Amino acid sequence: MRLYESTYHHPDTQRESLTPRETVSRLDNYIVGQHDAKRAVAIALRNRWRRRQLSEELQQEVMPKNIIMIGPTGVGKTEIARRLAELADAPFIKVEASKYTEVGYYGRDVESMIRELTELSANMVRKEKMEEVRPQAEENADERIIDRLYTPRGEMDRDEEREESHERTRDRLRRMLKDGKLEDRKVEIEVSEKPSVSQGMAMGGQEMGIDMQELMEQMLPSQSETRRMSVAEAREVLTHQEAEKLIDKQQVQREAVARAESNGIIFIDELDKVAGQGSERGPDVSRQGVQRDLLPIVEGSTVNTRYGMVGTDHILFIAAGAFNVSKPSDLVPELQGRFPIRVELDELSRDDFARILREPRNALTRQYRELMKTEGLEVEFTDDAVERLADMAEQINKSAQSIGARRLHTVMEKLMEDVSFDAPNMDGQEVSIDADYVDEKLEELASDEDLTRYIL
Repeated sequence: MRLYESTYHHPDTQRESLTPRETVSRLDNYIVGQHDAKRAVAIALRNRWRRRQLSEELQQEVMPKNIIMIGPTGVGKTEIARRLAELADAPFIKVEASKYTEVGYYGRDVESMIRELTELSANMVRKEKMEEVRPQAEENADERIIDRLYTPRGEMDRDEEREESHERTRDRLRRMLKDGKLEDRKVEIEVSEKPSVSQGMAMGGQEMGIDMQELMEQMLPSQSETRRMSVAEAREVLTHQEAEKLIDKQQVQREAVARAESNGIIFIDELDKVAGQGSERGPDVSRQGVQRDLLPIVEGSTVNTRYGMVGTDHILFIAAGAFNVSKPSDLVPELQGRFPIRVELDELSRDDFARILREPRNALTRQYRELMKTEGLEVEFTDDAVERLADMAEQINKSAQSIGARRLHTVMEKLMEDVSFDAPNMDGQEVSIDADYVDEKLEELASDEDLTRYIL
């Protein structure tokens, strides 16, 4: 049962949200292939915007269409979900189903994923609010810095003339601060920090509850100390302190809860590892227990967090797994019904590897090129080098355990090892990495099955 209605209104309620086609196009900038999966998450994102256009009564009736992504490791399941959350500016967490245990057993309880999502949502809201009040906070911080720089004399016998003199001095200091003439001047400020207690901390083998966490944080005294630092450093510290005073903490809590409820995305990885075969003994019993604990969270329930009660009815759940040994139908029927959309992701081919190295905005070749450029070293990857790397990644995936596109990271790191080591001494030089260079650095490793297994 919901205790209250959400008051959060996402910014795109007043304007056009990304269309599914636009979302897929944005995802194409970072992820190669997997068109069906991109379409599924794009429609899910658009349906959130559509739901917000309905009457409040009907909004409560429209449930998110949760998704199961089925595919081997390293084909883009996590990346699709993560990029989707960035496009939606939504609170997003990734959890692994295999890390949870049935209630009553040692380990994490499934409700902790909602607490983590709400904590992340609160951090997002707090950051936005602090940016809103930053101009006023900076003004207040400057005044506090002036107080440290200038202490007027003759406080006991001030007259009007003396007051005007003090104000002129402060005005002069304000102008100097604005012009950056006092950045290196040293001042002493008091810094106060309150120790935080980690939510995931275990007590007697069990995760610390929300109430106990808050109680312990209240009991711990604030730690204050006076530090001497430059005006530039002090401004950042004092601006943060002043912003904390200006924001409405109750409003932050309300918006954090509402944003988590209406806009949160939880990616549950390794769902296949808690799918049992229906055995009444052995590990399958525990796996089914985890599934049944997951069910009310995915179905819609209310979870107690440090920011208040959070309803999970409209959180979007995206689950993923290889499902090599088990299959989605091995999940308990009730949980299957809460993931109506299922998409299969394709195994990456040699051509996909070549495209991954070339096309995305965060392509590995571009990353290494820009990293080396910071040392003054120009690195260029030729087309035949990219093709050879793609061949080698596919070959190693076939001879060893396939880890999809992650294989490219290990291959590229080994390829660039010598260049990365010597880069600081190669300022102003150029290096061209071609197919011969790739063969020279990686051929022995790729051809030796034992080395391939343990190094790549």
